[in-house]
Amino acid sequence: MPSVISTDVLIVGAGVAGLWLNARLRRQGFSTVVVENATLGGGQSVKSQGIIHGGAKYALHGALTGASEAIADMPRRWREALAGHGELDLTGVRLLSEAHYLWSPGTLAGNLTSFFASKAVRGRVDQVKGDALPPALQDRRFKGKVYRLSELVVDVPSLIGRLAQLAGDGLLAGQHIEPLRENDALVGLKVDGREIRAQRIVLSAGGGTADLLAALGLSEPAMQKRALHMIIAKGPGLKPLYAHCLGGGTKPRLTVTTHPAADGNWVWYMGGDIAEADGVARTPQEQIATAQHELALLLPWIDMSHTEWATLRVERAEPLQSGLTRPDNAFLAEQGRLLVGWPTKLALAPDFADRVLHALERDGIQPGPATPLPELPKPAIGQPAWEQLLP
Repeated sequence: MPSVISTDVLIVGAGVAGLWLNARLRRQGFSTVVVENATLGGGQSVKSQGIIHGGAKYALHGALTGASEAIADMPRRWREALAGHGELDLTGVRLLSEAHYLWSPGTLAGNLTSFFASKAVRGRVDQVKGDALPPALQDRRFKGKVYRLSELVVDVPSLIGRLAQLAGDGLLAGQHIEPLRENDALVGLKVDGREIRAQRIVLSAGGGTADLLAALGLSEPAMQKRALHMIIAKGPGLKPLYAHCLGGGTKPRLTVTTHPAADGNWVWYMGGDIAEADGVARTPQEQIATAQHELALLLPWIDMSHTEWATLRVERAEPLQSGLTRPDNAFLAEQGRLLVGWPTKLALAPDFADRVLHALERDGIQPGPATPLPELPKPAIGQPAWEQLLP
């Protein structure tokens, strides 16, 4: 006979969104199990740049968009959690930078006029100079302008590690997932032979959600994937930089975050417009050459002679949008006992959890009697791409 587990909420997908939701639920007294078929955060989460956006990059030309409004409160909520007095206790998570920066090459500084007029960013942006500049921009040859955004950058592996601690005994490494039905109604899932019954089942598996839905005999909600071709550079000449470089369009020309590598060097992880449509079409060699050219133009004083390079293809999984546009908010759809969603970006994990908790409250779902879980096989924590791709 297969083992049977009863829990209040069964979550499939242990990225930051699933783990954040799990911690929120446990804090409110719900019993939970989180199933992961690979590594914790090893899908989209550990491939993110760790930026907790506050909407600034969505208002570069002064337009107050749905995205800038939806995400505006996220930095405050994350800061409170990191300080230990928010909706979660994330003390111990490594904060890579207290701020993210907007960096304008000299000739483009005038493009920022409408950006600063936008109420999406008013009062949350300050120009910095001299010793207050990011270390990589502290050079007499730098002629641009730099503005400090009230955003932050977290070390995603340490975040995943802390959220795994908050999951306690509820993490389960599981490969084969099948529906568990009674009278044609979904009452749980079979995971590697274990029957897990739950009041609600949440699919938060990112790119794996479409396959999970198919296994349950469902085709909705539909999913889209937006491809990125990120660039990774590691070397002794790199200095910390957390910034969007302003381009001529509505997207940052280049977004750079800096991460500690296990060998003591800094890693620059680069996205932005360079990683999108044209970047996706390039070969890895072409993408690296494009990044090298950009950095030589923008930061000629940085010694990259001993730098190692790699690229990483990422597919951002999201609910299907008209024209494959980027969703503004976290997304949640409901089908009876099943809740299916995507946070759409790392910073919106709290918003995703809000939506699930609201659905539970609306439906009168309360924590059931506490039932000890058996000892379960645990998934490992995902590792950053640079530890796998670079020597």
